[in-house]
Amino acid sequence: MTDKIINIIKSGTITIPKLLLQSYKELKLTEQELILIIYFIGNNEFDPERISKDLDLSIGETLKIIDDLTKKDILKISTKSAKVYEEYIDLDELYNKLALTIMTDKETPKKTNIYDKFENEFGRTLSPMEYEIIGAWIESGFSEELIEEALKEAVYNGVSNLRYIDKILYEWQKKGIKNKQDIKVQKEAPKPKGEVFDYDWLNEKD
Repeated sequence: MTDKIINIIKSGTITIPKLLLQSYKELKLTEQELILIIYFIGNNEFDPERISKDLDLSIGETLKIIDDLTKKDILKISTKSAKVYEEYIDLDELYNKLALTIMTDKETPKKTNIYDKFENEFGRTLSPMEYEIIGAWIESGFSEELIEEALKEAVYNGVSNLRYIDKILYEWQKKGIKNKQDIKVQKEAPKPKGEVFDYDWLNEKD
């Protein structure tokens, strides 16, 4: 999936709205649907054969995804006629939904979410795969507070990748650490003489 997105971006100048990457799960979109939307942002011509070829899908798969997106009120197939009758993909419904997301966010107290914190620390936009991984941590029961502390630990050690943070989280889980206070208690606790920490942090920096 990620390779297809990269190929789409490399094929031309396509700006992917950050809000789309943050909100596609909330909009109940699958990764395949997200890929197709990204494609249509750069090229809204309705040409199933070309779309299928560009995305390495069968025409049947392409039409099924488009039909699903239409049923979700994300896009519609519209027509325009100059000298030649043409069909194109209209994404206005998607943009309306994204605008509504912004308005809803403004109506709630401003609070930086965990994804924003990762992007601020990494200095870049997260990939869809990274959104999936962070979401999986939350679904597995890790609190956002604990995830943020693991992020801080990684940044402190000069590492900016999720595999490293994942190992921090599961190391803490083994020790029963569930929140910031637990981390503080664990750090302040006297270490048994001769205790050696069993995780090689340095090798993860590569």
